[in-house]
Amino acid sequence: MKTTLQKVAAGDAAAVQECIDRYGGLVYTLARRMCPAGAEVDDAVQEVFIELWRKAERYDPGIAEEGVFVAMIARRRLIDMQRRLARHGGQDELPETLEASGTDALADAELRDSAAVAERAFAELRPEQQKVLRLAVWDGLSHQRISEVTGLPLGTVKTHARRGLHKLRELLSPSQTPVTGGGS
Repeated sequence: MKTTLQKVAAGDAAAVQECIDRYGGLVYTLARRMCPAGAEVDDAVQEVFIELWRKAERYDPGIAEEGVFVAMIARRRLIDMQRRLARHGGQDELPETLEASGTDALADAELRDSAAVAERAFAELRPEQQKVLRLAVWDGLSHQRISEVTGLPLGTVKTHARRGLHKLRELLSPSQTPVTGGGS
């Protein structure tokens, strides 16, 4: 079965809307975090989806999950947008960007370590909690939409999300010793 991006790459017009519906929340959240002004958020989201349309054929499901690919494209496009804004008037942002670049290697190493810890903690969750949280966080779906996609009752979706997040918080708390062997 083809992924959404593979359908987009094949020219399926309905897949473009499916892509926007599926990843719009993720892209919008990233744009809100990375754009300096509210007016640029909508432009940034539009640019990201245009870039996804152009690069959809590069997606390989054997390398990464579709949501990871979308986030990577979004991040790159948003960084490009930040740089463009810094060059053409948003001079306040330039020093922050330059200052941060000096610690990129250390920050990357810390990010990789944190990601590995989070991935191990995520693996401790029950499978249904993992599924609900993946759909909510990586795919940007609402509880209602997750309920529709999975066929689970809305209350069950909310319970899995709440218990999964609680368990992650517990596992990632620096004062707690990680528990192995399953979720709550």
